[in-house]
Amino acid sequence: MESLKDYLPRSVKGKRILITGGTTGIGRATAILLASQGARVMIFGRHQEQIDETLSAIMALDIETECFGMRADVAELRDINRIFDLVDGQFGGLDILINNAALPYESIIEGSYQDWQYILNTNLLGYMACSHEAVKRMQGNPGSHIVNIGSISADERGKDSSVYVATKAGVQGFNESLRKEVNELGIKVSLIEPGLVGSDMVEEDSAQQRKKIEAMEMLKAEDIAMSVLFCLCQPLRCDVITLQIRPHLQIL
Repeated sequence: MESLKDYLPRSVKGKRILITGGTTGIGRATAILLASQGARVMIFGRHQEQIDETLSAIMALDIETECFGMRADVAELRDINRIFDLVDGQFGGLDILINNAALPYESIIEGSYQDWQYILNTNLLGYMACSHEAVKRMQGNPGSHIVNIGSISADERGKDSSVYVATKAGVQGFNESLRKEVNELGIKVSLIEPGLVGSDMVEEDSAQQRKKIEAMEMLKAEDIAMSVLFCLCQPLRCDVITLQIRPHLQIL
């Protein structure tokens, strides 16, 4: 006889969560949502003003939670070391990593080797390095979880976006292989691939984005935050491996 608890979602209350790029867009919305559920949240980004604004938004929720942030660049190894030193000092461990920090880029025809290297370091190597550090802290902690935010660009592979597509296709492959490497350790790994989401990464201004959102041609960052929460709240026996979220009227 199944009990009601088999149908109830797992709670993130009290979970120690690190969100890379947690100061704008999807990362910011996810930090606020998870904190609203009682999670303990650490964010970081490259701009102090955005860190302060996000932390203020979390504190305005007026709930019992813990949140803190730091200025750091996921493309820099020394900053990754600083990030996880702070995780150890504040949390004493880690339950959930959300790899989200990413930058847009267009064609390989544009830019230089240094430009591409920075994008790769941010969009792909940053995911790998943070996952490496997270797994070290998650071993022996069944139910811990790594969520990678990718993009449907990995499958669409659109024209004039070869650099960005390369990084997101890399995240897609990394996610699949990483899950096979760590699931025996009790660590879950999920990939969320959004379609078009309103954010500072999109060329349209805020007014144009609002029109597209109202027309159901564009998602809000909060929609992806809900998808993250959905993955995190599944029973221990369930893995959400890949989840694609598209606007209702996005066909491609």
